[in-house]
Amino acid sequence: MAGVRDYYLSTVAPKMMEEFNYKNRFQVPRFEKMVLNMGLGEGGRDRAIIDEAVSQMATICGQRPILTLVRKSIAAFKVRAGMPVGCKATLRGRRMFEFFERLVNVAVPQIRDFRGLPDTLDGRGNYNIGMDEIIVFPEVNPDKIKRSFGMHISIVTTAKTDAEGRRLLELLGFPFKRR
Repeated sequence: MAGVRDYYLSTVAPKMMEEFNYKNRFQVPRFEKMVLNMGLGEGGRDRAIIDEAVSQMATICGQRPILTLVRKSIAAFKVRAGMPVGCKATLRGRRMFEFFERLVNVAVPQIRDFRGLPDTLDGRGNYNIGMDEIIVFPEVNPDKIKRSFGMHISIVTTAKTDAEGRRLLELLGFPFKRR
């Protein structure tokens, strides 16, 4: 499943070198990493919900996520230091490209009433997506889910501007809304 990586090297990088007048192939923006984050909210108190979230994220991304813990006790939020509040996984290399391919070709088109994703980048060429439900991924069996979780996905690139990051994602087939 290294199709996205091969396509990037053979087609996207030369096209971007031509469009942005890069003198060196190392100036061409590329994916650095993808960070998947799942917040548990009130579920952080129940060990069964934590284990379910960790196992679902592990099946989606192909590696075991780490738990995110509360750093400081806050009585108003009813949390104590060291309490789990979510899980996250950082994907790089082969797993990152495989996940991107599944995200673009399988998961995102299954979103109900899908007309494209907004093309708002963060100012440095990185893109963030919030998904309400993870059942759009084919690895997740909807019959075995006891509680529905959302997920935040950050696509971190080496692009210096939003125009470079947007063009990189467009050339790789990212489904942006039509203007």
